[in-house]
Amino acid sequence: MDENRCFRWDAEDLILSVRVLPRSSRDEVLGIVNAQLRVKTTAAPADGKANKAITTLLAKEFGVPGSRVELLRGHTSRDKLMRIVGPVLLPPCLSV
Repeated sequence: MDENRCFRWDAEDLILSVRVLPRSSRDEVLGIVNAQLRVKTTAAPADGKANKAITTLLAKEFGVPGSRVELLRGHTSRDKLMRIVGPVLLPPCLSV
């Protein structure tokens, strides 16, 4: 990935670098910081709860069902690599 961008296209799929901030006050996409999409979730980083919450939030943001959001890397880390299969929408922070 380009050092200034948090995403790249792989055919019709979007590969996205994400930094998760668990146990936050609300679920939201904050924007791009240090070439990562910052995402807050109220879920705790235990038993995959934060991963599930982030998957659900990203599915909503990109206009796809949750089954089309895949965690590629970072199952136990705050830094994750996600695949969005055929996104319908792009959040304003990614529209470049």
